[in-house]
Amino acid sequence: MAPDPDQYRAIAAAILPLVGGARNVTSVAHCMTRLRLGLADRTLVDDEALRALPGVLGVVEDDTYQIVLGPGVVARVTPVFEQLVETGRNADAVRTAWTGQGGDPGDPQPAAPGHGPVTAGELADRGAAMRADRKQRNATPVKLFLRRIANIFVPLIPALIGCGIVAGINGLLTNLVSTGHAAWATSLVPALAVIASGFMSLIAVFVGLNTAKEFGGTPVLGGAVAAIIVFPGVANVSAFGQKLAPGQGGVLGALGAALLAVQVEKWCRRWVPGTLDVLITPTITVLLSGLVTLFGLMYLAGEVSTAIGSFAGRLLGAGGGVAGFVLGGLFLPLVMLGLHQALIPIHTTLIQEQGYTVLLPVLAMAGAGQVGAAAAVYLRLRRNTSIRTTIRSALPAGLLGVGEPLIYGVSLPLGRPFITACVGGAFGGAFVGALNQLGNTVGSTAIGPSGWALFPLLDGNGGAVTTVAIYAGGLLVGYLAGFLITYFFGFSTQMLDELNADPAQPKPLATTNDPATPPPAPATARPASDDGHDDSQRLRT
Repeated sequence: MAPDPDQYRAIAAAILPLVGGARNVTSVAHCMTRLRLGLADRTLVDDEALRALPGVLGVVEDDTYQIVLGPGVVARVTPVFEQLVETGRNADAVRTAWTGQGGDPGDPQPAAPGHGPVTAGELADRGAAMRADRKQRNATPVKLFLRRIANIFVPLIPALIGCGIVAGINGLLTNLVSTGHAAWATSLVPALAVIASGFMSLIAVFVGLNTAKEFGGTPVLGGAVAAIIVFPGVANVSAFGQKLAPGQGGVLGALGAALLAVQVEKWCRRWVPGTLDVLITPTITVLLSGLVTLFGLMYLAGEVSTAIGSFAGRLLGAGGGVAGFVLGGLFLPLVMLGLHQALIPIHTTLIQEQGYTVLLPVLAMAGAGQVGAAAAVYLRLRRNTSIRTTIRSALPAGLLGVGEPLIYGVSLPLGRPFITACVGGAFGGAFVGALNQLGNTVGSTAIGPSGWALFPLLDGNGGAVTTVAIYAGGLLVGYLAGFLITYFFGFSTQMLDELNADPAQPKPLATTNDPATPPPAPATARPASDDGHDDSQRLRT
């Protein structure tokens, strides 16, 4: 069924007034699942009305204001939203020119259809408090730096996914050709190999461009310095007594080279006269950064990249089920702390070094535990229509790896179910890790998706059927463990009594500190900050 353009225009048109109107929007961008907005005045945003909009899965207050729309939808809503913002600004400009009174971002904006008065409830209040606390904790220098690193890699995820799926199709055709079952694809296989590998062979250039852009430099200069890493001529250069190899250092080398180029460029802008800037600044930037890259960064980054690959292999090869249990169980807390963003360049390095990342399928089990826990909550709270409605609407997205609505709308505000969801993910990770230790490696050729959406990107050393079966088995273990542990241990007797209270006989809100006071209003999705991943990676690394 073809996408309906009117549907996406309606979503964009409903969002705009709720974020303060066109003049309040300073920037518009998107990642895999989120519309990211820069806002002039955050107080003009109506969070509750945004969450109530059909098509909105949740909101995130971070360095940008992020509205979770889901994969596919966000890519179609964003350009329409940008057009509406530009149209609104132009209308304000015309009104100002003729009347001297432009529209003010603080002017009353039309409310979204169906938006009524907000009803206070302890569960909703707790979710808002958690979001505010998370924002404050994530504002440390280290986490802000990690967020900027994630911003470099998140725009690359669509290409990684597309090329990864093409690589998987090509691998399947290659096997069929070799067994004589697809002679018609003989000439197609090398073509698909080129399509799948072209981006990865030049990914360093894209990392250089995005790095320079993110850190305030000229993007093309960052890309030019990073391009040195993949240029075949580096094979004629020696560093530390060894010949360099094209691509040595990979994305880490490109990241370091572009960061250096930004610093050199900024230094030149301060000291070079304006009349000579156009000639001297680019030359010095490329020359100095290029020399340091060739005679230092490429070798050092290459050693680090090799070490990362070896460590990941040893971690699951030797640690097996124990390592998988820890990784699968800690991923959701890492997301809450904003530390998951450090994994994005590691995943990318593994993909470039080995063809796939063995960490992502293990971490994706956290989403399975979350889905199982949500199913248990649904069955245990038979009389709580608000939470059950949230689960019904969010569960399909959770199965596809978009876990924010379930986390912030259900498990985290309730308290115990979040912990039991983590335990469920730990068991799923232990399953995948244990089989990895037995020699059945399971990896992903791209970052971004998880859950069922990861199936087309799976790769490993045991063939397609074995790889898919192991990952599916891990999901099943995560679902069952998350469900059973949450069903039997996710609620106290008091929590069940309060959350299943008869809605026809309301009683005063409890003043206890029990993290399960009944919500009088429907729980709404309150996502964690994103990778990048996209990113990410919430349940998508």
